[in-house]
Amino acid sequence: MDELTDVARSTVAPPLVYRRVLLKLSGESFVRPGERGISMDEVLLVARQTFLAASRGVELAVVIGGGNILRGASFTAGNSGVQEATAHSMGMLATVINGLALQDALESLGAKTRLMTAIRMDGVAEPYIRRRARRHLEKGRIVILAAGTGSPFVTTDTAAAQRALELGADVLMKATRVDGVYSDDPEKNPHAVLYRELSYQQVREQNLRVMDATAISQCMEHNMPILVFNYRREGNIVRAIAGERIGTVLSRSPAG
Repeated sequence: MDELTDVARSTVAPPLVYRRVLLKLSGESFVRPGERGISMDEVLLVARQTFLAASRGVELAVVIGGGNILRGASFTAGNSGVQEATAHSMGMLATVINGLALQDALESLGAKTRLMTAIRMDGVAEPYIRRRARRHLEKGRIVILAAGTGSPFVTTDTAAAQRALELGADVLMKATRVDGVYSDDPEKNPHAVLYRELSYQQVREQNLRVMDATAISQCMEHNMPILVFNYRREGNIVRAIAGERIGTVLSRSPAG
């Protein structure tokens, strides 16, 4: 813990471009590729980068997915006895499990955190209240947001967009296993082209798999920039908050 804190404090820090950031982590961030469940090695990988970013002085909220445990939208396909709304509720609970793991990993590094859920779970986490969440951020706590929006049929991507807007974030950062948004799946097509900048409209017209349509529409309507980047490259979260040119930036009108 002390060594990591010393690195955060001693390294010459580039100026921050963003004051408040909403970081979206998928459930896949918590497990090794191709596996299910939770791998604490993977959780610690994310926690270290998140802690270093927060140590730079940025106010950081994190929205958690749960697909590594259960994905509500697909769970009912082979389980006719489970209603889809119930499956979505199960998926929301999976995000809380991930949130608890991330909270402990961050606190083991010395971070101050709060876990807040959209479904009340007294004794496990605080209920999500917008004004309280903003106050935690102002006090320098990493706020982990779980259980999506608390409603079925709403993805955690949409929850991330909504929380980014509610909390007054400067940017929504989506952490992925690839370097940004590509013209095709880079893991299947080696000739896929990495885009550095895109407009929301281009994402919709080209049907690029970035976030679901509702999340994109919300960000487009309120001009919330989205940065899609590879969290597995060491230091990328810190580079992103410092405004270094990594990943793909989505906005109303790309500068290029």
